[in-house]
Amino acid sequence: MPSLETAGNWLAEKRSAYLYRAIADAERGTPRRALFLELAREAERQAELWVRKAEKTGGGIPQGYRPDLRARLVARLIARFGAGPLRTVLAAMKIRGMVLYASGRLPPGSPGAETRRHRGLAGGGNLRAAVFGVNDGLVSNAGLILGVAGAGPEPGVILLSGIAGLLAGAFSMAAGEYVSVRSQRELYERQIALEREELEQYPEEEAEELALIYAARGLPEDEARRLARRIITDPEQALDTLAREELGLNPESLGSPWGAALFSFGAFAAGALVPLLPLLFAGGAAALAGSMTISAAALFGVGAILSLFTGKSAWLGGLRMLAIGAAAGGLTYWIGKALGAALGA
Repeated sequence: MPSLETAGNWLAEKRSAYLYRAIADAERGTPRRALFLELAREAERQAELWVRKAEKTGGGIPQGYRPDLRARLVARLIARFGAGPLRTVLAAMKIRGMVLYASGRLPPGSPGAETRRHRGLAGGGNLRAAVFGVNDGLVSNAGLILGVAGAGPEPGVILLSGIAGLLAGAFSMAAGEYVSVRSQRELYERQIALEREELEQYPEEEAEELALIYAARGLPEDEARRLARRIITDPEQALDTLAREELGLNPESLGSPWGAALFSFGAFAAGALVPLLPLLFAGGAAALAGSMTISAAALFGVGAILSLFTGKSAWLGGLRMLAIGAAAGGLTYWIGKALGAALGA
């Protein structure tokens, strides 16, 4: 097994060098080119370390490196679109320096770094996600209720459809969010574990790579090296910094899959409950009219709240969301009516 592990690490470094050169080719004429060429050389040097280790332990290393299908495909995409749009894919393949494609990133300890970091904390990400979750539940369940109502069934069938829409949509959103966050967390944990292993095995090379990234952001070369070496002396701070600066990860905010699932379920269910409320207490045309009235008011409110994130007028945001919801509801109503007539409902 040690020989397989050594060969796998050698292969990973050779693949990294191959992709670094592909990124450097795409970055011709920019300061980033020098960084990725140097990162390619660092990866080649680390691959040589694995060759020497294999020679000492008697393990085997493949003769020559041939990029696999995935690496060749990614290299072609880099040549076509650049590295920025493929930042997540490249980070998953343990390609460092992707944080350079995220705007507003500065080295820790450099002027303005703390201000920008704390500014990000006030971004309102949870509030934004909650508003969109409520909006999804509201629009989808209101449209479902209108579509079923258009077919002309009994009031009990409309109510049952609304309840089914709420539960099905909420569970679907929760399941999707759980799988998404769980997969992302597993990926991040694996990358951080690999970074920890590399930090233990060759800290000097990791410090050099970190200094290259800082220098590429405009920090003087000598200062970048001093900063990187100071960070590497503290293993925990070094791991945290390498995860952030080389991989673009935040170890403190990996997220809980169950928390994300419950949050998504609650937000969707809250929105889906709005058009359902009048149907729980009344029936007939009056209940349907009441459902559409409070749905319209809620849509306007959601649009107004979303204007907080866009900087647009609250009235404009509210009216736009109301128009979108009305179009969706009206379309599903007439489709339901046509289907009901065709099926003889």
